[in-house]
Amino acid sequence: MSLLPSTSDLVARARSDLRVGLPVVLQEGNAALIVMACETASDARLTAMRALGPAVAAITGWRAETLKVRVYDGDIARIVMPSDAGALWLKELADPACDLNAPLRGPFREEREGTAAFHRAALMLAKSAQLLPAVVGVQVTQWPDGLTVLPMAATLDDLASATPLAPVAAARLPMALAGAGRLHIFRPNNAEIEHYAIEVGRPDRSKPVLARLHSACFTGDVLGSLKCDCGPQLHGALSEMGAAGEGVLLYLNQEGRGIGLANKMRAYALQDQGFDTVEANHRLGFEDDERDFRIGADLLRRMGFASVRLMTNNPRKVEMMDAEGIAVTERVPLIIDPNLHNAAYLDVKREKSGHML
Repeated sequence: MSLLPSTSDLVARARSDLRVGLPVVLQEGNAALIVMACETASDARLTAMRALGPAVAAITGWRAETLKVRVYDGDIARIVMPSDAGALWLKELADPACDLNAPLRGPFREEREGTAAFHRAALMLAKSAQLLPAVVGVQVTQWPDGLTVLPMAATLDDLASATPLAPVAAARLPMALAGAGRLHIFRPNNAEIEHYAIEVGRPDRSKPVLARLHSACFTGDVLGSLKCDCGPQLHGALSEMGAAGEGVLLYLNQEGRGIGLANKMRAYALQDQGFDTVEANHRLGFEDDERDFRIGADLLRRMGFASVRLMTNNPRKVEMMDAEGIAVTERVPLIIDPNLHNAAYLDVKREKSGHML
């Protein structure tokens, strides 16, 4: 085995670099883009990068719609960075928190020449690092030594692929709601956060298991937030499994529909301004839902389950299980009574996200 890093290793390294404000290089043949995340860019590094050539920022189509930027590249927009703009301009481009107190009124000069492939890949990378999906790049043929260099095609394949998971540890865990069980820890091979499987009782692997894919929600699961139904759904699922004597709850660390806790709090701040859940995600530049439910199917296979009675109100989870070869023999509804604070949120889940509530 080679001691050199694989593409997955380089992508993991690049995520860390972007989060601390370091640029990375996307390369394909003789062409390359040196790129930074707008959210973590500094004036010093921006100045050094712009010495290599003209800077072009990129945002998603959703963020472009908010800023009234014309989109010529399908799902993203490229914007030529003004010569007198600095890191603050990039942060205001990326973060809708600045839309009201420091509105960007343009005029914006959109880049229409050349390929948008490098910027599109850079936006995917920023999303995978749970940063705001906005980047700034300079096309180069040479770059400083020491930067993480990613081969373009392999990087796109890595970002689009399901992340392989490996079991790390498992131990007995008595639970107040579910009774006797075991907690299994699974670790991805790309330095991302671990995911958990809570096995209640001793389910028969030859029969459909009562299962739930539960996305982590720190505010709901831990703090008891009334803005969502996550905490009650978690506790309700464990209680039902406890009553049945068996089940598997997959606790997937995909906070905020896959955008991370920091971006989820940004979305909450936008909701305080009157936007709903989906609208807030779009203003941040994200899709309605950025989660990868393939992780759940992979965990079930690794635990020896081929069929499930799936506890969910989300038809996307059923479709994903079927597509991944896990048979859903029954959809088990998990309905939670609304409260004063989450009634509108549940309406949006039903009307815009297709949840069966």
